[in-house]
Formats: sequence, structure tokens, C-alpha cells
Amino acid sequence: MADRKVKFGTLELNVSGDKLKVGDKAMDFNATNLDLSNFNFYKDAKFPVILSVVPSLDTSVCELQTFLLNKANKENDYRFNIITISNDLPFAQERFIKEKDSKEMTFLSDYIKREFGNNYGVLIEELKLLNRAIFIIDEDKTIRYVEYLDQNTNLPDIDKAIKAAKEL
Repeated sequence: MADRKVKFGTLELNVSGDKLKVGDKAMDFNATNLDLSNFNFYKDAKFPVILSVVPSLDTSVCELQTFLLNKANKENDYRFNIITISNDLPFAQERFIKEKDSKEMTFLSDYIKREFGNNYGVLIEELKLLNRAIFIIDEDKTIRYVEYLDQNTNLPDIDKAIKAAKEL
């Protein structure tokens, strides 16, 4: 496992795990649904899927990332299965959905087991938050697009991600 550093504003922090790349098999994980039940990625996700990884929905950049993906999905007649995952508590995620009209997306929390964060190389060790990233995964559970951000205050390239999703 490689030591990796990312920025969270001016802080330089460590990230657990290795980066996944295009062509890798997406790893299975368990996370928490809004109702606190278990979500098993391989069993419960609808593929193909866009996995949008955010540190916290209570920040402007995470909110914007989620808004832009939701907007793109609306413009494409909801053809994308989008999962937004963070370490926010499900209660905070549920509040966000109501306030920001994001009910067409699936929201998951990795706060208990942190399987997703560790498996996908996005767990910021010091903060126990997820490093911003986007993954596009096809029906065969193969990664077709990935973007890890080195600075968590930056947005991923939403246009590129949507273009990759449209190609599936």
C-alpha cells in the first residue's frame, strides 16, 4: 500500500489504500442506508453506477458536486444510477436530500465500517472523512472512469464523468 497525501484546504493529510484505476474490478463493500440498514454494493446497487465520493454534504463544494450530478441526471432523463457516499451520518444525509431535492440519488454512509473508504483508497486517516473522487462502474462491475482529487476544495470534472457514463 502506497503512502498518499491529499490536501484539505491548507492541511496535508494521509489517505489509506491504493488508488484504483480504469479496468480494475470495482470492489464490493457494505455501507449504511438512510434507514440505518446495510447496503451491499454488489447486491443492492443498480449497475452501471456513478459513485460520487464527498467528504461532507455540509460543505459548499460537496453540495455543488452533488447538485451538478443531480442536474446532469435530470437533463438525461434520470438515466444514471448515482450513489453519493460520505461519512456523514444518515440523518444529515436525509436532511440534505429534503433541503436540496436530491431524492433521485442514493445516499450511503461509510461512517461505521469504513469499508468503502479503505477498499477504494479514499479514507483520509486523520479526519476519518472520504477524499473527493468519482467512479463510473459498468454492468460487469469494472471501473470505466475514475478521478481522485488531490485537493478536497476542488471539484471533480463533472462533464468528463457524465461523458464517460453516457458511453456505457
